[in-house]
Amino acid sequence: MDDLRTSEAWRVFRIQAELIDGIETLNDLGPAVSIFGGARFKEDAPYYAAARATAGLLTRMNLAVITGGGPGIMEAASRGCFEAGGISVGLNITLPREQHPNHYQNRSITFRYFFIRKLMFVRFAMAYVIFPGGFGTMDELFESLTLVQTKKIRRFPIVLFGTGYWQGLLGWIRTEMISHQAIAPDDLNLFHLVDTPEEVTAIIGDYLTRCSQFEGDQRKGVI
Repeated sequence: MDDLRTSEAWRVFRIQAELIDGIETLNDLGPAVSIFGGARFKEDAPYYAAARATAGLLTRMNLAVITGGGPGIMEAASRGCFEAGGISVGLNITLPREQHPNHYQNRSITFRYFFIRKLMFVRFAMAYVIFPGGFGTMDELFESLTLVQTKKIRRFPIVLFGTGYWQGLLGWIRTEMISHQAIAPDDLNLFHLVDTPEEVTAIIGDYLTRCSQFEGDQRKGVI
């Protein structure tokens, strides 16, 4: 029991250290967009090209790009931002497989704990762009929807890229979640569905214009 208590106490210090490191590293970041997507997409995949182009366009809007720092869609978005001369932030995570830092990051942090990494994604972003991906991508999607729905963060753009990929899930949400009153029909308005990088930038540009009418720091999602 003494060993267990010691181990748990040190875990608290590790958590605290990761929080401080993340906040200190990103506190001067400025307006940023978090881009999510699967690690298994290769460079020749259409979604890879779309994520790279989307990040490049967002960079030209003077926005930093935050990704999970790994391969696949994360690499594509980091690359698009990096090549456009922007601030490419990689929030890496220690995993037994798949995750290895890509080479297109000029700010990089490595986390042990998923929940701290996820906090950084939302804390320093003023929009989410979610490309096709697996369980981790779904986790980020539904957590962001939950936070906005419950008003734990301000309502910011949540953009799903790829109608063909998402339509099955959205159909299930409509036929099952709404029909069972698990969510309200208006909850479908919490996100946008697009198929081109230009549609992404139009939605985020409109949000930036609306934010400029109000005072205060609009980039930080957590209230």
